[in-house]
Amino acid sequence: MRNSGDGAVGGALGRGLGESGPYPLPESGVDQPADTVGYRGPTACAAAGITYRQLDYWARTGLVEPSVRPPHGAGAQRLYSMRDVVVLKIVKRFLDTGVALQNIRAAVRHLRTRGYADLERMTLMSDGATVYECSSPDEVVQLLQGGQGVFGIAVGVVWRDVEAALSLLHGERVDTGETLVAHNPADELARRRQNRAV
Repeated sequence: MRNSGDGAVGGALGRGLGESGPYPLPESGVDQPADTVGYRGPTACAAAGITYRQLDYWARTGLVEPSVRPPHGAGAQRLYSMRDVVVLKIVKRFLDTGVALQNIRAAVRHLRTRGYADLERMTLMSDGATVYECSSPDEVVQLLQGGQGVFGIAVGVVWRDVEAALSLLHGERVDTGETLVAHNPADELARRRQNRAV
């Protein structure tokens, strides 16, 4: 899907987004951990570098909705997962570089279908008209040599930036509502991996 300007997200080198590539997924058993910690709107904004107005608008228009707890009725607090916050930051970067909203929507839909291991090594490239997924340095180089790809977003780097930002902010336990001060999502993931190994 490499058509320009139609809202499609094209796969680099003819690989359509959503098709599995030739790269094995490490630790596939831990790939999709359940969200046990959520982040309220102001925390998500701080970690993603966006305004609350943007967050609210993107949620109302369905661009990036909170996956941990969507709002149900007046006064309900939305809770965003760390993955949601990563997507928020990626959306902001796309908008800052002038990518069309329809292409951003297609990229967001695609990011939601990918596993954690996929996201860690994925680079999203765009020429402004189409967004391409690259999962290896060779794909990035080939895309650039083909005259496409004006800029790129290394999703793994964004993930680590968000993780570092969230480690300094408050999280909330999904099951009890307990506030976690300076919760580090990396510690939670490491604990889950250790528990599965035992």
